[in-house]
Amino acid sequence: MYYMNSESADPFFNLAVEEVLLKNDSRDFIFFYINNPSVIIGKHQTAHKEADTKFTLENNIPVIRRISGGGTVFHDRGNLNFSFISGSETGKQVDFRKYTTPIIKFLNTLGIDARFEGKNDIRVNGLKISGNAEHVHRQRVLHHGTLLFDSSLNELRNAIRKDTSCYSSRSVDSNPSRVTNLCEMLPGIISIAEFRQQLVNFLLEESIDMHPYYLEEVHQEKAIKLVKEKYHSWEWNYAYGPEYEFRKNFIFNGEEQYCHLFVKDGMIRECNIVGSPLLSGVAEELKGCRHMPGDLSDAINKSGPELCDLDIFSFF
Repeated sequence: MYYMNSESADPFFNLAVEEVLLKNDSRDFIFFYINNPSVIIGKHQTAHKEADTKFTLENNIPVIRRISGGGTVFHDRGNLNFSFISGSETGKQVDFRKYTTPIIKFLNTLGIDARFEGKNDIRVNGLKISGNAEHVHRQRVLHHGTLLFDSSLNELRNAIRKDTSCYSSRSVDSNPSRVTNLCEMLPGIISIAEFRQQLVNFLLEESIDMHPYYLEEVHQEKAIKLVKEKYHSWEWNYAYGPEYEFRKNFIFNGEEQYCHLFVKDGMIRECNIVGSPLLSGVAEELKGCRHMPGDLSDAINKSGPELCDLDIFSFF
């Protein structure tokens, strides 16, 4: 077993490294990383349904799709991510308890009564401190999870969409949970770096076969290529998810409007707006647009200055 601390806080790169080690290596790894603020959605989720589009765009928080299933999580510099990447036996590959057990044992040694609860959470006194997900690739499995140490819970709540009633789809829904930070229970540990090192030390004591690992150049090159071709792409982060419908009532020029969108492969295939004649005429212009704020704004602005006061986020 090899363990590695990422030197990068780039969420695109760290997710790519996970995929590269899973699919291009046969060794077993434990990979730790701390990301810049980002919303990480599950493979089968709808990006706009999970993330608050207005908040994330205005605060430059990227929304990134991972290769594993499950629900949405928020990453920032106060959140420690851990990944187990290893060979696995057919029929026994998905095993959340196997990979969360050493994390729970570590927290127990710190006096924290952490427990595995629900399908894939670690909780303390009913409050979530870790969400986990898995992805199987042939005879290998990726299990990754979060550990909220000193995350900005206010930013977390704002970045993840609270009311998803405007969206309907076959996508996997997140399970909203009350969360807390571990630092509130660990006054003696003053930084996330110290917390990470204590976790590494615990795992080293538990295993006689753990060795440090530094990302090899060939894997780094593959990860950089994967970031460019996949993780930075609109096609992966927004268009990949299942088709969905969006329905919303909103006010424009003092009148109530009703909007209905049908979106497939990230593109608006059908659009109907009832209310203002100005907006009804715009509906046809929106067909064929990507369901993204910039694209809709460009299309609507071509229709004339009368629509300059329209809040583009009424369509998200």
